[in-house]
Amino acid sequence: MSRTEPPRITVIGLTGLPEITPGMDVAGLLVAAAEQAAGGLREGDVVALSSKVLSKSLGLRAPSGARREDLVRAESTRVVVERARADGSVGRVVEAIAGPVMLAAGVDASNTGHEPDLLLLPRDPDAAARELREQLRQRTGVRHLGLLVTDTAGRPWRAGVTDFALGSVGLAPLEDLRGGTDADGRPLMVTVRALADELAAAADLVKGKSDGIPAALVRGCPRSWFEDDGAGARSLIRTGPGDWFRMGHVEAVRAALGAAPGTAEAMAVGIPGADRALSERIRRVIAVALLTEEDAAVDLEAAPDAFTLTVTAPDPYAVGRVTARLEVACWSEDLRCESAAAAGSATLRITPADASSVTFEGRDADEQDQRAR
Repeated sequence: MSRTEPPRITVIGLTGLPEITPGMDVAGLLVAAAEQAAGGLREGDVVALSSKVLSKSLGLRAPSGARREDLVRAESTRVVVERARADGSVGRVVEAIAGPVMLAAGVDASNTGHEPDLLLLPRDPDAAARELREQLRQRTGVRHLGLLVTDTAGRPWRAGVTDFALGSVGLAPLEDLRGGTDADGRPLMVTVRALADELAAAADLVKGKSDGIPAALVRGCPRSWFEDDGAGARSLIRTGPGDWFRMGHVEAVRAALGAAPGTAEAMAVGIPGADRALSERIRRVIAVALLTEEDAAVDLEAAPDAFTLTVTAPDPYAVGRVTARLEVACWSEDLRCESAAAAGSATLRITPADASSVTFEGRDADEQDQRAR
């Protein structure tokens, strides 16, 4: 009976890198660190480097005094989700110019070194990865070499964060197993492994988030995982028909009513989020519903555990249209709506879908009978 070696991949943290400043020789530092930790770079190695090292070396720091929200908008191509925070700021998950969908376009204040500034991502991480790998090749003579630029993000449906491949070169970002068979001989129909992301996450286990180890060496990857140039990490981003998560569920509803995330209309009617006061949620519902209805009006009356809205408009059709918009807008604020028609008007009783998550604060005499336009 023949014996074979079990599969084995080794991940080694590359220590000893100094605090990076603009213009530093990152390739030289990585070569020296690999020599000390792993006897130097070898054919078939993969270097995983935190994006902050590149950002620092390229001087990608925000201008002094720049507002984080302004920077996020400048580094984004579209807004996916936006939520108001308790301090009045707005947190946004966006599609970054750098490629991935992530919180705040990667604009970050953690691990930025001695300077208090915010760091920005390279706008073309794959190009940055190609340039750095070429520098490593020239210094070492190693040709069969992969390089990953990594960052950290959350994922839909999963708690916590993990590292992923922001930029990639020398590796196949995806391993398409469709058409093959599983261990039981059954055909694989949909399995496409995100190799670059899996390697980035493995490297983070030795880099950590607070250990001051921004790079790792991954050794022992199968030859089939490598390709000389390849599509890069941008090929991992879902686009077009494959993008099933283009907006958050609340944002999709509000966009259908004319308040798409990241627009002036969304800011004008108010961003849902930390404020759970029923009065504020009702105010946003009315503002969204009336975005396209200039001639309609909504009277608001407060009760101990609910609000009653009365819709008036020039004709019954307009009343019905505004009522329907209010019902949809209520869903986006997690509110329950019961409506009844009357001659020339409609009445809606609004209650929280989850009473335990709402407060009835801020009511005063003026709130008992106010008109929202």
